[in-house]
Amino acid sequence: MTTDTDIVIVGGGLNGPALALALGDTGFDVTVVDALPAGARGEDSFDGRGYALALASQRLLKVIGVWERVAENATPLLEIRISDGKPDAGPGPFVLEFDHAEIDEGPMGYMVEDRFLSQALAASVAAHPRVTLLSGETVVAQAADGAVARVTLAGGREITARLIVGCDGRASGTAQRAGIDRWGHDYGQTALVAAIAHELPHHGTAHQFFMPPGPLAILPLTGNRSSIVWTETSEDAARVHALDEAGYLDHLRPRFGDFLGDISLAGARFTYPLNLTVAERFVEERVALVGDAAHGMHPIAGQGLNAGLKDVGALAEVLTLARRRGEDFGRRDVLDRYQAWRRFDVMQMVLATEGANRLFSNDNPLLRAAREVGLGVVNALPGLRRGFIREAAGLTGDLPKLLQGRQI
Repeated sequence: MTTDTDIVIVGGGLNGPALALALGDTGFDVTVVDALPAGARGEDSFDGRGYALALASQRLLKVIGVWERVAENATPLLEIRISDGKPDAGPGPFVLEFDHAEIDEGPMGYMVEDRFLSQALAASVAAHPRVTLLSGETVVAQAADGAVARVTLAGGREITARLIVGCDGRASGTAQRAGIDRWGHDYGQTALVAAIAHELPHHGTAHQFFMPPGPLAILPLTGNRSSIVWTETSEDAARVHALDEAGYLDHLRPRFGDFLGDISLAGARFTYPLNLTVAERFVEERVALVGDAAHGMHPIAGQGLNAGLKDVGALAEVLTLARRRGEDFGRRDVLDRYQAWRRFDVMQMVLATEGANRLFSNDNPLLRAAREVGLGVVNALPGLRRGFIREAAGLTGDLPKLLQGRQI
């Protein structure tokens, strides 16, 4: 039976275009449905948002032809420093340090601004002969009918395919229409996100300060700038976000410290309420979920986009190998291979982030002492520390070929 396209991807953010490119490279015809109008993603204005890409994610982007478009605007992550502390009191006596020189592969990852990554993906999609982008379109209905899946757009157009992939975020309409429920909870925390300019160079070092309300991540961007992800209780975050620039910085400075000299805001400010939301299953007949549509977790480990790109690599590999064997790649038994590959890793990550947030986001003196001892022990054991470094670089576990830097 003929179809309009092999695969319809719902969602034009980051994971959707990356998956389209990976599938297009192995011979699939892919249509991406993006709710935003053409040109809306990756505007030139700097807004301060950035992503900490693990080395494995960078490898995937390189294989699918995106990395060459962002490399000059990426900042290598050469060192990560993790400490426990309080505002005005500075870090505790034990600091856990990860240095890229302890592994052979190179930087642990790269910081890339949202605008540059979005622009690179958009340019690569526009240039790919097997990828079609429908901008300013929304899916209002979907159905699986035997060997064919159908999506209906708001304007009435129907598109047939072998598979629908939801890359449409934590409130995934694709998952809802497929009857896939979700579980999770609200953290009562909100992330304040902004870019900060500072007097002194960061030397490619990322910092994670754990404080009672939540962590403050300081992530190096190009030049003397860093992106911050500053977690507070939702009530306090709302008050801080409502302040003018001077008031905002007055609240930030005691937490940020003076190790980079004086600081100032270098872009817009954003807030993101934090919650855990995981789909009860990642697949249904002729439907698969990727990225936040499948799992949205706490940003405490900075693994949101990296987890999504692991999904991209795994799903692209499963579908490509199935098609080469002559299988119907949209069948549930094929898609179950993707779910089996990714779900265990995702649940491990959920448990790790849940545990870390509960352990560090409090001011219990006994837990504080245990945290500081734990950081000191890990830092004193080179073998254990290198294991954590490889984990941060995304180099552990059963990696899809694309994340190993190999073609499927």
